[in-house]
Amino acid sequence: MIYWLFLAPVVAGLVAVATPWRPAVAWLGATSSAVVLVLGVAFAVRVESSGPVGTGVLRVDALAAFMVIVIGAVSLLATVRSVSYLTDEVANGHSTLRHAALYSTLVQGFIAAMLLAVVANNLGVLWVAIEATTVVTTFLVGHHRTKSALEASWKYIIICSVGIAVAFLGTVVLYLAGVHAGIANPLDFTALAAHASMLNAPVVRLAFTLLVLGYGTKAGLVPLFSWLPDAHGQAPAPVSALMSGVLLSVALSAILRLRVIAVGALGVTFPRVLLLTIGIATLLVAASLLLAQRDLKRLLAYSTMEHMGMMTVAAGVGGPLALSGVLLHIMGHGLVKGVLFLDAGEVLALDGTTRIDALRGLLSRRPAVGAILALGLAGLLGLPPFSIFVSELTMLRAEAGAGLWWVAAIVLVVLAVILAAILAHARTVLFGPSKTATASPVSFSAPLGVALGVAVWFGIVAWPLAHLISLAAKVVA
Repeated sequence: MIYWLFLAPVVAGLVAVATPWRPAVAWLGATSSAVVLVLGVAFAVRVESSGPVGTGVLRVDALAAFMVIVIGAVSLLATVRSVSYLTDEVANGHSTLRHAALYSTLVQGFIAAMLLAVVANNLGVLWVAIEATTVVTTFLVGHHRTKSALEASWKYIIICSVGIAVAFLGTVVLYLAGVHAGIANPLDFTALAAHASMLNAPVVRLAFTLLVLGYGTKAGLVPLFSWLPDAHGQAPAPVSALMSGVLLSVALSAILRLRVIAVGALGVTFPRVLLLTIGIATLLVAASLLLAQRDLKRLLAYSTMEHMGMMTVAAGVGGPLALSGVLLHIMGHGLVKGVLFLDAGEVLALDGTTRIDALRGLLSRRPAVGAILALGLAGLLGLPPFSIFVSELTMLRAEAGAGLWWVAAIVLVVLAVILAAILAHARTVLFGPSKTATASPVSFSAPLGVALGVAVWFGIVAWPLAHLISLAAKVVA
């Protein structure tokens, strides 16, 4: 049953590469994402009623089912927008039919690689899947083939390759720990978690540190994060939505699974200190860079870094409450950040720039685009009734409940600084002299409005994710 999950993106990718590009090909990609979302819901129902699906290399438990739903939701949003994006590129001569077909194929390969990463029950398969996302997205980041895009793609693959090499070393070290402990399958997540107390503690400490640093590179965490603003700034808007809304969370979900093994072998203290240190450092760096930002897409990229830091801090705290907050935050952040990057792409297409000082009066010039940006930023800042407000409050409650008041205090101070920085930038972009308004088509605003509505829904009503999130939190708690 699990293998059916990959059928839709594989078929859509093969059709895209084998036939001349046309809008129908792009719509096939959107249909593939819808199928992934439906299968994610089906897996969630099955897991809630009967427990995990599959054994061996691939396995869908509550966390995997939740992540499949997130991937399906954000990829549906991005691929629907890709239809008009590619159509406009081909019509304006910015892209050939062959290049548009290659883009469609790479996007489906990207989605398939992320799906493989979240259902992998094997350390080696996880590493291969994360590496595959790096290779595929390198070409997507350089899609526009400008000098800046090529520089960003080279920077992305070099830094992420360093990170993935560190993760590979951590995988080898953890494998050796499993071999010496006599575990029958020392690459199997469930086997390692079940026999974690048998593993050599110093070896696991080294392996976990390497794995967190390695996969933390893909998650946009300190210290190897500098690829993030350049890649997000140069990639096509739908690709930025997928990378920021899903890819970084996929890497974080891998860290959550590895944390289970580390806690079983080492106790809570070392994993907590490591994740708290990296998470707080990421928050502080993101806040300082947001203050001086001058480009809208780079602003959103550093905001993603901030949210990943916040979730890493909560992961360090651990416990069902903190991890439930992390998972709800993954969903809310994925939807809202996907909307904002797609909106920024529309701004770039209409105004030819994303420089903040050149976008004054967006609300009066382009009401629909400006309104979506304003609502998206409100959700991103954690204002009620968006689900990010609930998830941030949940994570702060968990930090305080664990006796880590100083951590909650640092997070609150950093959030206040970030709130002030983003509001100042938003004021520059949204307000200004009244000008002639230009309407945006319903095909643009409707999907983004629905996504924001879903983010609000999850902030008000826990159904239908509450039980699944609770089960997923227990998997990694």
